[in-house]
Amino acid sequence: MKPSTIAELIGLLLVASACAPHPGADVPFLVTPPEVVDRMLDLARVGPADVVYDLGSGDGRLVIAAARDFRARSVGIEIDPKLVARSREYARRAGVESRVTFLEQDLFQAELSAATVVTLYLTREVNLRLRPKLERELAPGTRVVSFNFDMGDWEPTSMLRVDINGRTTPVYLWVVNPR
Repeated sequence: MKPSTIAELIGLLLVASACAPHPGADVPFLVTPPEVVDRMLDLARVGPADVVYDLGSGDGRLVIAAARDFRARSVGIEIDPKLVARSREYARRAGVESRVTFLEQDLFQAELSAATVVTLYLTREVNLRLRPKLERELAPGTRVVSFNFDMGDWEPTSMLRVDINGRTTPVYLWVVNPR
């Protein structure tokens, strides 16, 4: 192999390992683009009275933005302890640690009933598995926002498209119906 090919292969392996899911995780850590974070929170009309839960919160950027920019209380649910530690440090640096909580937990085991807004950047398959839990545990009127992935036949209340490097990507909003 040529040195450049070996270097490229090593680079690809490093990227793949960085994106691999944590043991027990259903989704690899993918960064939500900053412009999408704001659009998700805007679409859900997040405000100071809200409690935002971000399922699979990664590095905490959405949780921190909800607290910093929208004055909401927010909770990140993340299975990877390294990402939870990183999120807590970022929240401290942003000065919002009193308004945020990061829990090292499987999102399917998390108690969600306190949420008024739930944000997701998972996969369609995980969204579909999660949907019954959301409908069962969330109060009527709770808003659910997903970047890039829908929930099958659950018709969104609204949807917008965000341009990311010339590619439009959907952001979906659902409102939990009365039981």
